[in-house]
Amino acid sequence: MPRKNTAAIRMLILDVDGVLTDGRLYFGPRGEALKLFHVRDGHGIKQVARAGIEVAVISGRKSKMVDVRCRELGVEHVRQGAEDKVAEFERLCAKLKIEPSACACIGDDVPDVPVMRKVALAFAVADAHPEARHAAHLITKLPGGHGAVREVCDYLLAHGSSDRAARKRAVSEGTPSGDGVAHKARSR
Repeated sequence: MPRKNTAAIRMLILDVDGVLTDGRLYFGPRGEALKLFHVRDGHGIKQVARAGIEVAVISGRKSKMVDVRCRELGVEHVRQGAEDKVAEFERLCAKLKIEPSACACIGDDVPDVPVMRKVALAFAVADAHPEARHAAHLITKLPGGHGAVREVCDYLLAHGSSDRAARKRAVSEGTPSGDGVAHKARSR
Protein backbone atom coordinates (compact mmCIF):
# COMPACT_ATOMS: atom_id res chain seq x y z
CA MET A 1 0.00 0.00 0.00
CA PRO A 2 1.36 3.45 -0.80
CA ARG A 3 2.26 5.41 2.31
CA LYS A 4 -0.14 8.20 3.20
CA ASN A 5 1.31 11.68 3.62
CA THR A 6 1.79 11.66 7.36
CA ALA A 7 3.56 15.03 7.19
CA ALA A 8 0.15 16.60 6.56
CA ILE A 9 -1.39 15.11 9.74
CA ARG A 10 -2.27 17.90 12.16
CA MET A 11 -4.71 16.07 14.46
CA LEU A 12 -4.98 12.55 15.90
CA ILE A 13 -8.44 11.42 17.04
CA LEU A 14 -8.62 8.64 19.64
CA ASP A 15 -11.46 6.45 20.81
CA VAL A 16 -11.22 5.30 24.44
CA ASP A 17 -12.75 1.88 25.12
CA GLY A 18 -10.90 -0.66 23.02
CA VAL A 19 -8.23 1.82 21.88
CA LEU A 20 -6.81 3.58 24.94
CA THR A 21 -8.10 0.68 27.07
CA ASP A 22 -8.49 -3.01 26.33
CA GLY A 23 -12.25 -2.52 26.02
CA ARG A 24 -13.22 -4.30 29.20
CA LEU A 25 -15.44 -2.40 31.62
CA TYR A 26 -14.96 -2.93 35.35
CA PHE A 27 -18.06 -2.22 37.43
CA GLY A 28 -18.44 -1.93 41.16
CA PRO A 29 -21.55 -1.29 43.28
CA ARG A 30 -21.47 2.43 42.33
CA GLY A 31 -20.97 1.94 38.59
CA GLU A 32 -17.81 1.95 36.51
CA ALA A 33 -14.96 1.45 38.93
CA LEU A 34 -11.82 1.11 36.86
CA LYS A 35 -10.21 1.80 33.48
CA LEU A 36 -6.69 0.67 32.68
CA PHE A 37 -4.49 2.86 30.49
CA HIS A 38 -1.07 1.86 29.16
CA VAL A 39 1.74 4.20 30.19
CA ARG A 40 3.45 3.85 26.80
CA ASP A 41 0.32 5.13 25.06
CA GLY A 42 0.47 8.18 27.30
CA HIS A 43 4.09 8.85 26.41
CA GLY A 44 3.29 8.53 22.70
CA ILE A 45 0.44 11.02 23.05
CA LYS A 46 2.77 13.52 24.72
CA GLN A 47 5.37 12.99 21.98
CA VAL A 48 2.99 13.68 19.07
CA ALA A 49 1.62 16.73 20.90
CA ARG A 50 5.18 18.06 21.25
CA ALA A 51 5.62 17.44 17.53
CA GLY A 52 2.73 19.80 16.79
CA ILE A 53 -0.09 17.30 16.29
CA GLU A 54 -3.32 18.07 18.15
CA VAL A 55 -4.69 15.09 20.07
CA ALA A 56 -8.40 14.68 20.67
CA VAL A 57 -10.60 12.04 22.27
CA ILE A 58 -14.09 11.25 20.99
CA SER A 59 -15.84 8.55 23.02
CA GLY A 60 -19.37 7.23 23.10
CA ARG A 61 -19.15 6.63 26.85
CA LYS A 62 -18.64 9.08 29.72
CA SER A 63 -16.06 8.47 32.41
CA LYS A 64 -14.40 10.68 35.01
CA MET A 65 -11.33 8.47 34.67
CA VAL A 66 -10.99 9.56 31.05
CA ASP A 67 -11.12 13.21 32.09
CA VAL A 68 -8.40 12.59 34.68
CA ARG A 69 -6.12 10.70 32.26
CA CYS A 70 -6.57 13.25 29.47
CA ARG A 71 -5.83 16.10 31.87
CA GLU A 72 -2.61 14.30 32.95
CA LEU A 73 -1.58 13.97 29.31
CA GLY A 74 -2.48 17.53 28.34
CA VAL A 75 -5.25 16.43 25.96
CA GLU A 76 -7.55 19.46 25.82
CA HIS A 77 -10.08 18.22 23.29
CA VAL A 78 -12.18 15.57 25.00
CA ARG A 79 -15.69 14.76 23.77
CA GLN A 80 -17.42 12.07 25.83
CA GLY A 81 -20.93 10.69 25.52
CA ALA A 82 -20.82 11.30 21.77
CA GLU A 83 -23.88 9.77 20.15
CA ASP A 84 -22.75 11.03 16.74
CA LYS A 85 -18.96 10.81 16.50
CA VAL A 86 -18.88 12.34 13.01
CA ALA A 87 -20.74 15.44 14.20
CA GLU A 88 -18.30 15.80 17.12
CA PHE A 89 -15.37 15.30 14.76
CA GLU A 90 -16.68 17.94 12.34
CA ARG A 91 -17.27 20.44 15.19
CA LEU A 92 -13.74 19.85 16.43
CA CYS A 93 -12.27 20.32 12.94
CA ALA A 94 -14.21 23.56 12.51
CA LYS A 95 -13.16 24.85 15.94
CA LEU A 96 -9.48 24.10 15.32
CA LYS A 97 -9.60 25.04 11.62
CA ILE A 98 -8.22 21.64 10.61
CA GLU A 99 -9.49 19.84 7.52
CA PRO A 100 -10.42 16.14 7.79
CA SER A 101 -7.70 15.54 5.19
CA ALA A 102 -5.19 16.58 7.86
CA CYS A 103 -6.49 14.12 10.46
CA ALA A 104 -5.71 10.58 11.55
CA CYS A 105 -7.76 8.44 13.90
CA ILE A 106 -7.59 5.17 15.76
CA GLY A 107 -10.70 3.04 16.13
CA ASP A 108 -11.71 -0.43 17.21
CA ASP A 109 -15.41 -0.92 16.53
CA VAL A 110 -18.38 -0.07 14.34
CA PRO A 111 -19.16 3.32 16.01
CA ASP A 112 -15.67 4.51 14.95
CA VAL A 113 -16.04 3.56 11.28
CA PRO A 114 -17.81 6.74 10.07
CA VAL A 115 -14.96 8.91 11.43
CA MET A 116 -12.37 6.47 10.08
CA ARG A 117 -13.87 7.00 6.63
CA LYS A 118 -13.61 10.80 6.93
CA VAL A 119 -9.94 11.11 7.87
CA ALA A 120 -6.82 10.94 5.74
CA LEU A 121 -5.26 8.12 7.73
CA ALA A 122 -7.32 5.60 9.71
CA PHE A 123 -5.80 3.00 12.02
CA ALA A 124 -7.50 0.01 13.61
CA VAL A 125 -6.10 -1.75 16.66
CA ALA A 126 -5.07 -5.38 16.17
CA ASP A 127 -8.12 -6.76 17.95
CA ALA A 128 -10.62 -4.43 16.26
CA HIS A 129 -14.00 -5.54 14.96
CA PRO A 130 -13.80 -6.68 11.31
CA GLU A 131 -15.72 -3.60 10.08
CA ALA A 132 -13.21 -1.27 11.75
CA ARG A 133 -10.32 -3.30 10.33
CA HIS A 134 -11.87 -3.05 6.87
CA ALA A 135 -12.25 0.74 7.18
CA ALA A 136 -8.62 1.20 8.29
CA HIS A 137 -5.66 2.09 6.12
CA LEU A 138 -3.31 0.47 8.65
CA ILE A 139 -3.70 -2.01 11.49
CA THR A 140 -1.52 -2.02 14.59
CA LYS A 141 0.36 -5.10 15.72
CA LEU A 142 -0.71 -4.55 19.34
CA PRO A 143 -4.28 -4.70 20.66
CA GLY A 144 -6.12 -1.77 22.20
CA GLY A 145 -4.99 -0.86 25.71
CA HIS A 146 -1.67 -2.64 25.22
CA GLY A 147 0.42 -0.03 23.39
CA ALA A 148 -1.46 0.28 20.08
CA VAL A 149 -1.78 4.06 20.48
CA ARG A 150 1.98 4.30 21.04
CA GLU A 151 2.53 2.31 17.82
CA VAL A 152 0.49 4.85 15.89
CA CYS A 153 2.20 7.80 17.57
CA ASP A 154 5.61 6.35 16.76
CA TYR A 155 4.49 5.77 13.17
CA LEU A 156 3.34 9.39 12.80
CA LEU A 157 6.57 10.69 14.30
CA ALA A 158 8.78 8.46 12.19
CA HIS A 159 6.98 9.26 8.94
CA GLY A 160 6.33 12.95 9.32
CA SER A 161 4.59 15.65 11.28
CA SER A 162 3.47 19.20 10.71
CA ASP A 163 6.45 20.56 12.68
CA ARG A 164 9.73 18.98 11.54
CA ALA A 165 11.81 20.55 14.34
CA ALA A 166 9.39 19.28 17.01
CA ARG A 167 9.39 15.87 15.34
CA LYS A 168 13.17 15.75 15.50
CA ARG A 169 13.08 16.69 19.21
CA ALA A 170 10.45 14.03 19.92
CA VAL A 171 12.41 11.35 18.10
CA SER A 172 15.64 12.33 19.84
CA GLU A 173 13.84 11.90 23.19
CA GLY A 174 13.53 8.18 22.60
CA THR A 175 10.68 7.58 20.20
CA PRO A 176 11.46 4.51 18.11
CA SER A 177 11.20 4.22 14.34
CA GLY A 178 7.45 3.67 14.13
CA ASP A 179 7.85 0.42 12.23
CA GLY A 180 5.45 -1.42 14.56
CA VAL A 181 2.31 -0.61 12.56
CA ALA A 182 1.40 -3.41 10.19
CA HIS A 183 0.52 -2.26 6.70
CA LYS A 184 -2.68 -3.49 5.14
CA ALA A 185 -2.33 -5.47 1.97
CA ARG A 186 -4.98 -3.48 0.10
CA SER A 187 -6.04 0.14 -0.23
CA ARG A 188 -9.20 1.33 1.45
